[in-house]
Amino acid sequence: MDKEVKPNLVFFSVFLVLLDIHAREPQTSPPAKSTTEKKIVRARNLGVPFDGTPGPLNAITDVAGIEVGYATIIRGEGKLVVGKGPVRTGVTAIIPRGHDSLNDPVYAAVFSLNGNGEMTGTHWIEESGFLEGPVVITNTHSVGVARDAVIAWRIKHGASDASGYWWSLPLVAETWDGWLNDTNGFHVKPEDVFHALDSAHGGPIEEGSVGGGTGMICYEFKGGNGNASRKIEIKEPKPSSGQSSANGASAARTYTVGVFVQANFGRRALLTIAGVPVGKEIPGSVYKEDTGSCIAVVATDAPLLPNQLKRLARRVSIGLARTGTISGNGSGDLFIAFSTANKNVWAADQVTHSVQTVPNDLIDPILGAVVEATEEAVVNALVDNQTMTGAGNHRVEALPHDRLHEILKKYNRLKE
Repeated sequence: MDKEVKPNLVFFSVFLVLLDIHAREPQTSPPAKSTTEKKIVRARNLGVPFDGTPGPLNAITDVAGIEVGYATIIRGEGKLVVGKGPVRTGVTAIIPRGHDSLNDPVYAAVFSLNGNGEMTGTHWIEESGFLEGPVVITNTHSVGVARDAVIAWRIKHGASDASGYWWSLPLVAETWDGWLNDTNGFHVKPEDVFHALDSAHGGPIEEGSVGGGTGMICYEFKGGNGNASRKIEIKEPKPSSGQSSANGASAARTYTVGVFVQANFGRRALLTIAGVPVGKEIPGSVYKEDTGSCIAVVATDAPLLPNQLKRLARRVSIGLARTGTISGNGSGDLFIAFSTANKNVWAADQVTHSVQTVPNDLIDPILGAVVEATEEAVVNALVDNQTMTGAGNHRVEALPHDRLHEILKKYNRLKE
């Protein structure tokens, strides 16, 4: 067992309590017993080796202030009847600075690895350099209702701008869940978006088939939500001859990088975990061609400017590639990165603001952390998951834990 995981028995107990408090409502009826079988296990618990040092929760919420909420909609079973179900969908909400700082935008940037998808509000992010409000993720055909609901929620909870006007260009992203969900039935309602936003919280968060990830498929196993984090240290450069360091020659700054993915991509044969061809060892298929998408959210407390955050967003591509994907034609792989540092620098209450930033020549540990956390987030989405039966009795198997353990051991990659 991974030494980093052994002390976490207490954590899992707390985790279970918190998950009960922040339940998956709204579910209008309980799922059939055969639909899902919930069990909390993450990739490190199975001995999957990863590079880097995770934060205390190994979650995006390790970045202070970030809150995550879900609305999970699981209803019905059997034959697909459009407009009635079965329903396997939901909404995920990520609030960068939490509910107490809704009116303090964060520096942000976006990147598209393959643009067969949607992420609203990105033109203004690219133009202004700020993300103003939450990130919401749902299914493809619910982007419109989610966007409108975010605006309504912001009006209720936020404030007008300095000129007294109310306006919002929300960031809402999607992946397609039509294999398991009645996606043309438009089952996501404004109330579901409100619930995800209102219930967003820090601390441990669920992974797998929950929120926007409920009906998603990854590498033709059951996919959905996954996240991970990395703690990185940037040492103070040694002073040049004749100069002294304000922080001392051995001083260092510690930062956190968190990555959250809604994983819905990849062919089975391509799946690679810790360098091992797991997909080839466990053959099988759901689709006839590469179908799906990946939405990734990168968060950090390191002080970075929008152009630097664009570089972080690009590095998600490398983390995904470590898991085997080619980002096929049908995949909408869209990423956003933001920094929670540099508070209140958007405000026009003074002519200038003082802004901190990590120099480009010192940014490599942060770039590496994005790659590492992205890879682990995808594997967590696969491992911390359950087999699901959905619309039309379509069944998607979860990645079998025992087989993954055996395969890692076979290739001498198991971390005992």
